[in-house]
Amino acid sequence: MRLILTTFLSLDGVMQAPGGPDEDRSGGFEQGGWLVPYADEDMGSLVVDWIAAADAFLLGRKTYEIFAAHWPSVTDESDPVAPKLNGLPKYVVSRTLDRVEWNNSTLLEGDVAEAVAELKRRPGRELQVHGSGDLAQTLMRHDLIDEYRLWTFPVVLGSGRRLFRDGATPAAFRLVDTRATSTGMVVHVYRPAGRPEYGSFELDESGVRPLFEGKAT
Repeated sequence: MRLILTTFLSLDGVMQAPGGPDEDRSGGFEQGGWLVPYADEDMGSLVVDWIAAADAFLLGRKTYEIFAAHWPSVTDESDPVAPKLNGLPKYVVSRTLDRVEWNNSTLLEGDVAEAVAELKRRPGRELQVHGSGDLAQTLMRHDLIDEYRLWTFPVVLGSGRRLFRDGATPAAFRLVDTRATSTGMVVHVYRPAGRPEYGSFELDESGVRPLFEGKAT
């Protein structure tokens, strides 16, 4: 299976508590629910399409608890999301939980990177990670993510937990898709492209700027 990370982000990179005031108040965060005003039918269609491609989910403890408190109560079989979330395998990474009770959930044990690498070797389409900021840090450190689906909303929060934090491993990405909604949310889909390359805009000995040689300025 390919490991896909889906994350909601503000323009300044905050991913904390997008869906409600009480999702995650850690660090004194008081701006939970910041994406709700931007939700629309376009966003709903993207969620449905991508959830349909999942064969399993990988969740951190906080995201697991948020999902497990909500989705089992959605029992309408015609709902395009609930049957997938409730029925498909869910693998949970946690240092504090000793059991998981949501249907078809399994608590991963041992080394997280090794356990996730083993999951990726299993047959299937997508092993999807939603939110799960702390888990995402581990997955990024071990180069386990095959695709990033970054949902960026037109709002700046100024504080909160970010996906790409100080000390993140330098990485380059290749843009493979981009979509926008009626409210201004933009999804950028990236795949890893190794480590960054570097250059300079300093003039060379002939007075030519790199990347602009032969082009009108």
